[in-house]
Amino acid sequence: MRTALETTGLGKRYGRTWALRDCTLRLPTGRVAALVGPNGAGKTTLLHLAVGLLRPDAGSVRVLGRTPASDTGLLTQVGFVAQDAPMYPDFTVPDLLRMGQKLNQHWDSELASGRLERLRIPFDRKVGKLSGGQRAQVALALALAKRPELLLLDEPVASLDPLARREFLQALMGAVADDGTTVLLSSHLVADLERVCDYLIVLQESRVQVIGAVDDLLAEHKLLIGPRRSTAPVGVAAVVRDSHTDKQTTLLVRTNGPILDPAWAVRDLSLEELVLAYLAEPSAGVLPGPTPLGMDLRS
Repeated sequence: MRTALETTGLGKRYGRTWALRDCTLRLPTGRVAALVGPNGAGKTTLLHLAVGLLRPDAGSVRVLGRTPASDTGLLTQVGFVAQDAPMYPDFTVPDLLRMGQKLNQHWDSELASGRLERLRIPFDRKVGKLSGGQRAQVALALALAKRPELLLLDEPVASLDPLARREFLQALMGAVADDGTTVLLSSHLVADLERVCDYLIVLQESRVQVIGAVDDLLAEHKLLIGPRRSTAPVGVAAVVRDSHTDKQTTLLVRTNGPILDPAWAVRDLSLEELVLAYLAEPSAGVLPGPTPLGMDLRS
């Protein structure tokens, strides 16, 4: 399987502070991947390194098998929408479409204009006068009109209301379904990501903490509720989080087999529950295969 994005020991430093450090990951082509992490985890830095806006201070990054910082030709294959969808505020939509056509050799004018017409984006209004949702849709249309193999989106819906977010994500998924574009979408809104993403990357403290296909991750993680005790049942590979009352223990675990002990009730997790559990426990290890934390569940 081809790789859309691959990093090995990737790092970027500002002065003495590492914005990204020892970041190693592999994103296969054809995925719609969620990039999640707390503020300062390095999400924006990773995306900027992937499009060549920054150069690494350590390690390497490869995009579609090429090196972004030194290979400007790669830009024709990559679409990027930065935070707040920055565009020339005094340009109208037709101005931006004409500029895109002149700057991109694989530009698809019909795709961009047709998408924006269906969304009823006003073509006679300057971009600076559009709503936040409209600007986000224009930025997405411009990125998709490049017909990119890889589309990188940095918090594109963070400032949008729920309806605008839904419309943006619907437009994104329609484009992905049509072209098979690989997408890496950074966002704090995990509930939205759960509806559109099939791959997950969690950054924690400038490093990769969790990575893998969403279906696989959800299948191997369970919530267990049982009597208060200090040991986990057979079938648990690692305990991610635990909580206790006087009579009850609740565990969020990674499994390596079925949980057959009848004393434990087993419940599936949502993607949001999984992500929040790992973000709350930076020591929970790196996936695939989080470092076992031991079965000592003392509170």
